[in-house]
Amino acid sequence: MKLIGKVILGILFGLLFTAGLALAQEDMPGSKDHPLLTRMPEFYISDYEEKDFDQTDFKNNKGEDIKIEGHKYLIEYEIKEEKKAPSELQILRNYENAVKKIGGSTVYETPEETWLKVERGGKTTWIYVFAHCDGECYELTIVEKKAMVQEVVADAQSLARDISSTGHVSVYGIHFDFNKATVKPESEPTLKEIAKLLKQEPNLKLYVVGHTDNVGEITYNMKLSLARAEAVVKALVTKYGVAQNQLKPYGVGPLAPVSSNETEEGRALNRRVELVKE
Repeated sequence: MKLIGKVILGILFGLLFTAGLALAQEDMPGSKDHPLLTRMPEFYISDYEEKDFDQTDFKNNKGEDIKIEGHKYLIEYEIKEEKKAPSELQILRNYENAVKKIGGSTVYETPEETWLKVERGGKTTWIYVFAHCDGECYELTIVEKKAMVQEVVADAQSLARDISSTGHVSVYGIHFDFNKATVKPESEPTLKEIAKLLKQEPNLKLYVVGHTDNVGEITYNMKLSLARAEAVVKALVTKYGVAQNQLKPYGVGPLAPVSSNETEEGRALNRRVELVKE
């Protein structure tokens, strides 16, 4: 009887072990493949992390480190038990070819790593593939490049402080549609704070100066920047009750950049409204 009991216990242990092994080879709860890319056959997701906004080091075509910011995915894959692992090179080439088919390119590579880039639908996606463990596991780091959504709006006090100390302040919370001068509704919190400042200091007079990046003809950008400045003044006066004589609109287009126009981030900084003390 003791022998039979041991046999039964052994069978139960084996079944539990097999069930646990099978469970361990399932995708991590809440994980998923990135929409642009499938996985290698017979692999499962062993670790997964997603952040709405983060910064990651990638390589440019010279192998130099560059920092990319945006929506980040970290996905780790492992081969299932008793399945034949591909070579590390096979993993890298699979992803390079997959990216090429959707219009992307290989930016830089080493024997175990490759850095890829896809520009599609107005979005730039960076992909880093690291194959290791003799092909039994690999990692994907993917960043959908974007500027951070500004959640903290400058208040009237900070606007007043900057204007007092430097004579001007750059404002990034006023938004327009592409190539248009209509102030978007999400600009309201910033406009309210500007109005609050001007009502608290009725003797304060400001130039509202529109700025653009250098994309497009300079003549067009000069007109666009002025039209946007005029739209801001109109909104402050008609909707928020600011005195007309406190504001004068001007546009300088791309003539006063605060960053390089060679990068997307730099162009975003150059597209702004400035409040300049008269």
